[in-house]
Amino acid sequence: MAQLLHDDDPDPAHRSPAGPFYVPVRPGPSGCAARLFRTPLGDRTAVGFTSAERLTATFGPGQAWIRLAEPALRALTAPLGITTVTVDPQFSAPAPAPVEPATPVPALRIV
Repeated sequence: MAQLLHDDDPDPAHRSPAGPFYVPVRPGPSGCAARLFRTPLGDRTAVGFTSAERLTATFGPGQAWIRLAEPALRALTAPLGITTVTVDPQFSAPAPAPVEPATPVPALRIV
């Protein structure tokens, strides 16, 4: 069997870093913390954008961010068990709206 070279391999073992990314952050007790998200299937993921404009288009102009290279973002999230980095997501669902508590319905009396 012929050994594949990296140029011929459709999924090379060593991918080149895509960073530095613009990473959304939130205030934390020790400064800022990277915001973490979930994929449509519910897996946790870190998110990085290739430009500040793309980040702003997704989260709005008030979203704080920092610059991190891909290896740094992966190293930051690996202890949390997060191995996925989503690059330039174009859609984010809004936060769920508060739900009014259900009003109890009186029990029906069957005659």
